[in-house]
Amino acid sequence: MRKLLVTIWHHPRWQLASIGLAGLALVGGGVVLAKTLNLAACPLCILQRMLYLLLGIEALLLLVMFNFHRLVAVLMAATAATGVGIAAYQTWLQRFPQGISCGGGGQAWWEQFVDWAGKQAPLLFEASGLCSEAGWMFLGLSIAEWSLLFFSAMTLIALRTLLAKALP
Repeated sequence: MRKLLVTIWHHPRWQLASIGLAGLALVGGGVVLAKTLNLAACPLCILQRMLYLLLGIEALLLLVMFNFHRLVAVLMAATAATGVGIAAYQTWLQRFPQGISCGGGGQAWWEQFVDWAGKQAPLLFEASGLCSEAGWMFLGLSIAEWSLLFFSAMTLIALRTLLAKALP
């Protein structure tokens, strides 16, 4: 059984699928945390949630584009790397608050997009918090810092899959 699990894990398609499953699980966990602990998500949190959902959708592409796992790996690596950048920016805002909330002065295009998405699906995308406030912490790390770790791992797994030998 252990050998089967190791063989399955080393299969590139399973590694990509695991990124998508983890992304969907993190979205679900984020929604549950927000509701049970009464946490307010900020626009950067919502962007990260959107990227986790996108990773899940990209993983579903594996079912349709079975022979194009490298293309899916590129998409997932790019999506996860974007998440790294957003989570790192939010972590920086939380560690070194300088009176700036998310985008600085005015409302950036992505904040307008988050506002629009929040009106369409408030349970998933409503942003009412401040990006510079860490809020809830687990093992000494904020949600943004955990997200940075998850996006970094997802990027590395997608790149590893992309660079792996071609499948039979």
